[in-house]
Amino acid sequence: MVRADFPIFGEMINGQPLVYLDNAATTQKPNAVIDAIANYYRHDNANVHRGVHTLSDRATRHFEDARERVSSFLNSPSSRQIIWTRGTTEAINLVAYSWGVNNLKAGDRILVSWLEHHSDIVPWQLAAERVGAEVVPIPVTSNAEIDLNALDGLLDERVKLVAVNHVSNAIGTVNPVEEICAKARAVGALSLVDGAQAVGHWDVDVQALGCDFYCFSGHKLFAPTGVGVLWGREDLLEAMPPFLGGGEMIETVSFEGTSFNTLPFKFEAGTPNIAGAVGLGAAIDYLSLIDRSAAAAHESALLAATLEAASEIPGVHRIGAPKQSAGIFSFVMEGCHPSDVGMLLDEQGIAVRTGHHCTQPLMSHFELPGTVRASFSMYNTLDDVDKLIAGLKKAQSLFGPR
Repeated sequence: MVRADFPIFGEMINGQPLVYLDNAATTQKPNAVIDAIANYYRHDNANVHRGVHTLSDRATRHFEDARERVSSFLNSPSSRQIIWTRGTTEAINLVAYSWGVNNLKAGDRILVSWLEHHSDIVPWQLAAERVGAEVVPIPVTSNAEIDLNALDGLLDERVKLVAVNHVSNAIGTVNPVEEICAKARAVGALSLVDGAQAVGHWDVDVQALGCDFYCFSGHKLFAPTGVGVLWGREDLLEAMPPFLGGGEMIETVSFEGTSFNTLPFKFEAGTPNIAGAVGLGAAIDYLSLIDRSAAAAHESALLAATLEAASEIPGVHRIGAPKQSAGIFSFVMEGCHPSDVGMLLDEQGIAVRTGHHCTQPLMSHFELPGTVRASFSMYNTLDDVDKLIAGLKKAQSLFGPR
């Protein structure tokens, strides 16, 4: 059972064993990742690329080995296409400013779905404001799925980029990104996929998806916070100017002018999160030992059991009903604010997320201030489901309809 690999499940919360159902916010870390980070700091800590001494060589080897692991994980044609970032947010900003500001012009359109996290909306708004382009939302259905017919109606020669998430962080909707990327390509537009919520549930093949950019955060993949990845088509990355200036991203510097490093280093100014990359590589190694198809089926079974049991609690209403969901139960309870439900569950040792989940446009679409979100991962159990349902029944008895 993989749960034994995660030491945090020995914690007691408010006198109760931890029931962790906030995986869409961040995943817990296995011993293999914790040990890899600790071993790096104990034995190999040095700055990368710049030294000729043994510790620097070892640190560089671990750092670049992690890049190779990410490359294989995404089925990238080359590790040169793997850019280290601080997370999905920075990765999208990199594309918005480096590609967007230099390629978009007045009258161009960027299509962004209503399901997007703020990090896949605001950078495009800022880039569009600088060049006179327009951010146009792609509607969603009442089930919280991207309306593909509406997308077809929006796609024309004005559209230069389509930005969608692989999985909705607020609802759990699994989007048909391969189909969406193909639709974008058919009108000459690029595609960017926010994969933050997908990588924790299954392996990703960027070549099969046919996207132009893909990004994710390590902490959603059982790795540390503060490290993430941007993958891009090599020809696009080669043509894009640097996002940040400083050390590492240069070839030569003089007061007469500066030349820039090759891929991927021209986008990696400054000392990187070396330990974070080491931890991400260890997380991918750990996942390689797990049957991810079986893990995904287990998560689906947990969600199905939750939906069935919750449907019998008066006043509990699921928000959205996508045909395919990645282990997220987003709901409201009549007569009780989401934050009150979250606090009551926390008293019982149950960790969920409440609020708008950085998806305010989506919440406005559903005319809600926010939801309660329970999100599952491979280490959750049916006992966790039972405790969540018991907690909701307690909240219903205190606040819900009679």
